[in-house]
Amino acid sequence: YGDAPVQAYIAAVPAGWRRDVCVRLDAIITKAVPGVKKAVKWNSPFYGKIENSWFLSFHVYTRFVKVAFFNGASLKPLPKGESKQPRVRYCDIHEGELDEAQFEKWVKQSVKFPGEKM
Repeated sequence: YGDAPVQAYIAAVPAGWRRDVCVRLDAIITKAVPGVKKAVKWNSPFYGKIENSWFLSFHVYTRFVKVAFFNGASLKPLPKGESKQPRVRYCDIHEGELDEAQFEKWVKQSVKFPGEKM
């Protein structure tokens, strides 16, 4: 729990565009949600407005960074990626595709909904 494990996760991502995306995601979330809570669970950074109540997570894959919005079905516009879970939506970020303005809007919307306990 805390910022240090998240920063260690990001530092462990191979240098290049994927690490750059992780750095930007973390910076946008931290700026948009003052006092955001952070943790690394299941090898992924998690973000919440209160401890153990998370509104998003991301995970790094070879070809993209996958962001999970735990109440993403309530976001406007909807993130494109569907989930087996009805409330969860995903946003896959490929090289050169991070829309920072839209991501920040989704983050600000996400904190208004109850977080997921995990």
